[in-house]
Amino acid sequence: MIYIGLFVLVVIAFLLYMLKVAHENNVLHHQLLLKGEQEKIRLFFISDTHLRKINRQMIEKLDGQFDAVIIGGDFADGRTPIPRIHDNLKLLTPLGPTYFVWGNNDREVGEERFRNILQEHGVQIIANDAILLPKKNRFWLNAIEDTTTRKNSFDEAFAKVGEKDLVVFIAHNPGVFARVRAKFRADLMIGGHLHGGQIRIGPYGVHPNGSYREREGVMTLVSNGYGTTLLPFRLGARPQCHIIDIEISGK
Repeated sequence: MIYIGLFVLVVIAFLLYMLKVAHENNVLHHQLLLKGEQEKIRLFFISDTHLRKINRQMIEKLDGQFDAVIIGGDFADGRTPIPRIHDNLKLLTPLGPTYFVWGNNDREVGEERFRNILQEHGVQIIANDAILLPKKNRFWLNAIEDTTTRKNSFDEAFAKVGEKDLVVFIAHNPGVFARVRAKFRADLMIGGHLHGGQIRIGPYGVHPNGSYREREGVMTLVSNGYGTTLLPFRLGARPQCHIIDIEISGK
């Protein structure tokens, strides 16, 4: 009986630890150097919020304004209370112009209802399209529809982009990045969806851990995401959101 009791205590302690990790607030900082007219561009990226409430203290600690706040999909799912969606948007939208890319769970809220909520908070949806930021350089945010809809069009997402323009390509599912690299040019790719596997045993997980690194000549950010899906636990794949400081120089 003593051993059973100890085992139960160990399991409970382990679950509490994974619950604690799942509610961490980690903001990762990334740098990117590009060529063009000299200027600096700051992006904030958050994905896979799901049911989680965004931490106010984390947001208040962020320095300055951003040229774009990018919500990379799965901002909500069927479990998410509508008031929480509003509360989370009220925290994000003051940081700067806010853009949303569809994930595979967002429409569980009801597409029309979710579109109305985003519109109410001044959030612009990017789906098979590109948005030109008001900067000195021609700097685009490109995104496709969620891949599960089968309505995604890479050609439409890149239709407006010139040969020498600067491009940030966003897709909720980074599984499409190889297709983009094969046919189009982007300076940065950003995605989420995989949660870093969410629960990892050492180096092993259902999906790779999140990373910011060069892949076939393109800097690529794959986020672990901020929230959780199914169980509210994380192990070896800490939650994260991201600041990307882009410095553009003619050198």
